[in-house]
Parts: sequence; C-alpha cells; structure tokens
Amino acid sequence: MMASNTKRLPKIALGLIGWAVALWIFFPIFWMVLTGFKSEMDAISTPPHLIFHPTLQSYHDVFAQENYWHFTFNTVFMSVLATGGALLLGVPAAYSMAFYPGKRTRGTLLWMLSTRMLPPVGVLVPVYLIAKSTGLLDTVIGLAIINLLTNLPIIVWMLYTFFKEVPVPILEAGRMDGANRWQEISVVLLPLALPGIASTALLSLILCWNEAFWSLNLTSSNAAPLASFIASFSSPEGLFFAKLSAASTLAVAPILVFGWFSQKQLVRGLTFGAVK
Repeated sequence: MMASNTKRLPKIALGLIGWAVALWIFFPIFWMVLTGFKSEMDAISTPPHLIFHPTLQSYHDVFAQENYWHFTFNTVFMSVLATGGALLLGVPAAYSMAFYPGKRTRGTLLWMLSTRMLPPVGVLVPVYLIAKSTGLLDTVIGLAIINLLTNLPIIVWMLYTFFKEVPVPILEAGRMDGANRWQEISVVLLPLALPGIASTALLSLILCWNEAFWSLNLTSSNAAPLASFIASFSSPEGLFFAKLSAASTLAVAPILVFGWFSQKQLVRGLTFGAVK
C-alpha cells in the first residue's frame, strides 16, 4: 500500500505543476477579459479591484468606433490570404524536399529557418522602401505578402516533417496505378497528411492574426488590422486600460474560439506520425 502511494506521488506532483503552469499562462488572458468589464477608474486603481461593478461601457465605446469592422475585415482577409498563399507555396516545396531530396536540401531547410532568427526591425527600411516603390504600402495585399514570406519557413518545415512520415510505398502504389505528379499530391498525399496540414494552417493563421510589428509599420489607415486598432487606445493622453482590454478581448476571441473547436484536429496534426 505504501509503495503504491509512493508511486502516485510523482504523478500528482507533475499534475499540480502542469496545472500551475497552465494557470500562469492563462492568467494574462483572464485579467484582460476581466479588465474589459471595468470602468476606466477601476481599471487603473491601485491595488487592483477584484470586486467591482461590471459595465459594458468599454465594449460599447469599441463598437462605437466606426472603423472597427474595417480593421476586423482587414485582419480576416489578410490572415486568410497569407495562410492560403503560404500553403500554396509550402506544400509543393515540402513535397519536393521530403520525397526528392538533394545534396542541399538540409542546408536549404536550415537557411530558411535561420531567416526567422533575424529581428524584423533589421530589414524594416528595405522592406518599407520596396513596399513604397511597388505601391504595396498600406495595402492588405502588401501586408499579406510580408506575412506569407515571414511564416513560409515555419510552414515548409512543419509540412516537411509531416510528409516525411507518409510511407513512400503508398505514393509508389499511386504511381503504379497511373497517377501523375499532381494526382499523387492531391489525391494520395494530401488526404494522408490532412491533420498535419490543418495544424500548420491553424498555426499560420494565428501568427498572421497576432502579428503587430509589420502591421504598425507598413499600414496607416487603409489596410490597418486589429493590431493597429488596439494600439490606437494608447494616446498622448495616456493608456485607456479598460477600452484597450475590451478591444484586445474582441480581437483574440475569434481565434480562441476557432482554436478551441479545432483543437482535436490540431492535436492530431502535432502528433501526426508519432506512432506508426
């Protein structure tokens, strides 16, 4: 009996640690949602008021902004466009590297991943000048292109990993049945790797949705996404914490709900090929 209890202690400890980490990660989101229901006076009170009279005034003020839905449309359109374009380029690239590797395949993958290590501010000036000279400055298309190129290395890496787990004999069987290259990818490969592709698309969508650096520096009004809308609540008069929290909650709510409903597919994709 004592031995059984001794064996259970490490599991209980790990469980408590896991819950503690989860609560620590979730706390900023909880505090953001909570602050959105406070008045501005309650939001800036010191120490913070845990008991307060909830109000929807901050949400009313956010929705009262006539350009709120304009920012929302820009965010949705840019995220979907960038994710779709990245998958359109990433799937053939990952397919080629996974099933037809060359001498420089590994080096190319490492080079692509190394581009993510470069601070975005290091290339801000040339990217800004290129966008200005090509007429893509302050356009949804230009913002989608920069997000596409930024996330493409991660997408190729993930798809490459998923494709490597697909048994080659299945593709060879498709070729023997007369499938051409396009049919091999669309009919044989993509259905097998669908969980991995879905998790990759979801990750790309989240990265595009939450991107702020390029949004603040490459847009002003026409193509500004929700990140710029949230930043507008920081003014020379100060920070409007309640309105800022309400706007942030509205911005993250769609992606949180989408991620919640697609978590099963996401977990399947992240564990794709783990057990053969």
